[in-house]
Amino acid sequence: MLRKLVETDEGAARLGEVALVPHSSPISQSGLLFYNTLFDENASNHIALGRAYRFCVTGGADMSDEEFAAAGGNDSLTHVDFMIGSAAMDVSGVTRDGHLEPIMQAGEWVF
Repeated sequence: MLRKLVETDEGAARLGEVALVPHSSPISQSGLLFYNTLFDENASNHIALGRAYRFCVTGGADMSDEEFAAAGGNDSLTHVDFMIGSAAMDVSGVTRDGHLEPIMQAGEWVF
């Protein structure tokens, strides 16, 4: 199934979204599975393969396809979310000098 997804087109195998969602989000705390990605993705950190959202790139909505690609945007016929978060997840950024800067610890924001 995953193989078919990433073979959709060139952009389908590329990262299209990274979303950080605290474990304490109301959707997560509800404990419900809605079977609707637009709700369920708000329960957890998630990544997506495929199309990137143009509004997430400054000026992206007004860019040509070529400009969007040059800015790091990904285009695809597909966009599929994979939930990866948990109450045990830690997320850190890496500064230019290689220092780890905590962003989330135990599933929650630290700043």
